[in-house]
Amino acid sequence: MTASSDDLPAPNAKPVVCLVGASDTAPFGINPIERLRRSLGKHGVERFLGPHSVPPESGRVLLVRGDRLFDDALSKDLVARADYLLLDENGMPVAANVAAARALQARSLFESAAAPAPGAIASLGLVPVTAGTLGLSYRHALRKREAPFILDLGKLTRSEAEWRLFMGAYKGVTDFVTKYLWPVPALWVTRFCAARKISPNMVTLLSLGFVLLAMWLFSIGWFGPGLIAAWIMTFLDTVDGKLARVTLSSTGWGEVFDHGIDHVHPPFWWAAWWWGLVSNGYVGTGTSQLVLWIVVGGYVLGRLQEGLFLLLFKIEMHAWQRLDSLFRLVTQRRNPNLFILTVFTIAAAPQEGFLAVAIWTVVSLAFHFGRLYMAFRASRRDGGITSWLARPAPDQA
Repeated sequence: MTASSDDLPAPNAKPVVCLVGASDTAPFGINPIERLRRSLGKHGVERFLGPHSVPPESGRVLLVRGDRLFDDALSKDLVARADYLLLDENGMPVAANVAAARALQARSLFESAAAPAPGAIASLGLVPVTAGTLGLSYRHALRKREAPFILDLGKLTRSEAEWRLFMGAYKGVTDFVTKYLWPVPALWVTRFCAARKISPNMVTLLSLGFVLLAMWLFSIGWFGPGLIAAWIMTFLDTVDGKLARVTLSSTGWGEVFDHGIDHVHPPFWWAAWWWGLVSNGYVGTGTSQLVLWIVVGGYVLGRLQEGLFLLLFKIEMHAWQRLDSLFRLVTQRRNPNLFILTVFTIAAAPQEGFLAVAIWTVVSLAFHFGRLYMAFRASRRDGGITSWLARPAPDQA
């Protein structure tokens, strides 16, 4: 069956969303219908009709179950692709983008207690798809490979749904502190903030306060209290991004504000640490200046290495091969450096800790220069390189 010319939408027209079913469960204080409004709204969808509304007579209709949680990674394809029926892992319909003339027939598939037969799907001119085939599994922004999810709120508690949403918002390639130590406490604080309507930008602003506090404490030689302030800042840096993603409240300004702080503050921390060492008589200003320039200049050079890699090969350095992702756990970035300083400060040796950071900086720079050279050779040989995360998983190859 084909739609008449009257049923065809105008070029680039967005579908009208018709909801099927609803749920009272509201992970992070947002019910699934409001979550759909925010997620699909980013792609130009404006009209939403309730579960018992009559679909429009022309254009396109996006039928979506209102009692499911859809991974935000699916939102673009839910809107952009046409004539599909999205099925969950049990073969039950959860979304369909259809011509308005077939919307009522398609909705009957959603209202049936049984999974639709292939013939019934084909008779509506729809192609059956799953979350894994509709949306991309490689998340470039989060640097991870993960199939998009669709959560049935009738089978999950609110806490279970929140954990799944939270971990779906977590970066795959990052340092070992962020990856292994922060998730559980960060989930607790994210829940706290979401329940009290605390915005991600408010969390970022608070983290900026701890940036300045840590820098001042380092500069006067109060290394222990300074490290506490610094670790609180790094924790809040995890929370603000996750809060923005799980509540779908990211803004352009928030991205600039958060990433601007992340990129700028570490050299000032290391310089303040050095000044705290000098002003409190731990070291002189002679050879210690060389160590300072290695730590501060090494951070800047490391960022330039990453930028050059991205410019030359169009992928992030730490996402090229598995080895690069593993080394990202410990490379000379803020959190691994703080860990080194913390260990040495506990041992009452903050000056040796700063020297250890300098040594690790040199090792990390040497490693990444080697990786740049190897990537250049591989690109020349193969006509380009790709991220190992963007390649099919072994069971999908």
